[in-house]
Amino acid sequence: MMKHVIRPRVEGVREDEILDAAAALLIEVGYDRFTMDAVARNAHASKATLYRRWESKPALVTEALVRAKNAPHVEDHDTGSLRSDLIATFCGNHGLSTQGTKVLGAVVTALSTDPEFAELFREMFIAPKIAVTARIYERARERGEIAGDVDLEIIGPALAGILLHRTFILGIPPDDATVERVVDNVILPAVLHPGASRPDGATKTSSKKPTRTRKTT
Repeated sequence: MMKHVIRPRVEGVREDEILDAAAALLIEVGYDRFTMDAVARNAHASKATLYRRWESKPALVTEALVRAKNAPHVEDHDTGSLRSDLIATFCGNHGLSTQGTKVLGAVVTALSTDPEFAELFREMFIAPKIAVTARIYERARERGEIAGDVDLEIIGPALAGILLHRTFILGIPPDDATVERVVDNVILPAVLHPGASRPDGATKTSSKKPTRTRKTT
């Protein structure tokens, strides 16, 4: 009678190699032509090995987006002010690198064609990034930088949304200078208290139109 052999699960460095291979394949062929067989070949692993760790293509792709070296990572930075938090979090990080942008671009269309992937993507990739942004704005609110009635549900994703629009719709590669322009010209004017001093030395101006002085004869 043959004994059942328990094979070790994929983990550690080997797991990272497979995820990196998956990310590289996404950039090369896109989501639709991405297959578990191709990842297995590129990572010099068996297809069975992949399926023991990831039950489906959407599961592997999503984890590659979250963990691979070329994935668009975003990490929280608590620097003491809203502007510097946003700049530190969105500037100079892997999420705005060329490779990170290519990985993300490779899966955009799949969000409307693969419901399983779309659900995993929003749960594992988008939700943690929304949480990072929410913490940044909540700290700003606790410091008194922004008003308590600011609609963070709308403002929170605004910076990333503008950057993604410029990248995938307008075809303009993101850079740190663009991040600073959006923060200074869109985000801060929208959230700071009227008349509050901005970190760049300017003040938020009132949205009311100036009253014209009536001439007298």
